[in-house]
Amino acid sequence: MAIDQLTWIHAASYFGAGVSVGFGAIGAALGEGYTAGQASDILSYRPRMSGEILKTMLVGQAVAETAGIFALVVSMLLMFGELKGHTLLEGWAYVGAGLSAGLSAIGSGIGAGFPAGAACKALARQPSASGQITLNMLIGASITQTPCIFGLVIAFLLMFLDHSAMPYYPYWAAFLGAGLSTGLAAIGPGYGGGLVGSGACLSLARNPEAQRPITTAMLVGIGTTQSTAIYGFLISLILIFKGFPESTSYVPSFALLGAGFAMGFGGIGPGIGEGITGKYALDQVGRVPEEATLLTRTMLVGQAVSESTGIYSLVVALLLVLNA
Repeated sequence: MAIDQLTWIHAASYFGAGVSVGFGAIGAALGEGYTAGQASDILSYRPRMSGEILKTMLVGQAVAETAGIFALVVSMLLMFGELKGHTLLEGWAYVGAGLSAGLSAIGSGIGAGFPAGAACKALARQPSASGQITLNMLIGASITQTPCIFGLVIAFLLMFLDHSAMPYYPYWAAFLGAGLSTGLAAIGPGYGGGLVGSGACLSLARNPEAQRPITTAMLVGIGTTQSTAIYGFLISLILIFKGFPESTSYVPSFALLGAGFAMGFGGIGPGIGEGITGKYALDQVGRVPEEATLLTRTMLVGQAVSESTGIYSLVVALLLVLNA
């Protein structure tokens, strides 16, 4: 059955809409469920604190929901927005937009649930430090949304830039690669950043007097976990904006698609690994705050080693783009 251009564009935009909200719903639901589970567990032996714990749970769940809302917005735009696509290439851009928004929401949604769940536990242990704990929860959960914001930006670029003057080959692959690079690379940093935030909240419950070194170590640890999300975002921007000559060969197309896969999958592990390192470091900063500098330095060294595989992926992705 032959498909005309307009039919393909509509089909691709609808498929992208399904991909966006389908993947995007995973992380937010898991993060919210984790938060509610931790709150329920705590309430079983701290029923008198139900009001404070319930409030913290709902605030944390609202932050986790953000990633799902971003994916929903992209889905609605793909279905009902005034998109100007009128070439086959725009269809691939819409699929890439759905991948970028949907995949990037997974890690951020789950990650935002970790500090929220930890904050519920921390409040039960140290109710006098509720203000400090809530503040750190909000900072940690908010920073974990950075990767899905990258995904949202790439989705908007793919949906609303005018691609009509670009050659179909190899840009169909560049747009898919752009969606995969940012979308997949965002999963690990979102998840890992949440682990660091949860460690900070629990550490504050142990030693609220050490808020300053705990918060400092948390910001450093979460910031480092976001590195591979930035790499994925960078590769996506290159794939969208770098000028590629038209080619009748499949080689450049698959080189660009490979670049998206390389950086996307290559960014997952380092983000999670760095988050694990940061969480354990934060646990100890609360126990021995006088050694916060040593612990933070050790954390950074460990995170840097975990980062190496993400750098390998970045190098390969750049080489593939240059060879396209």
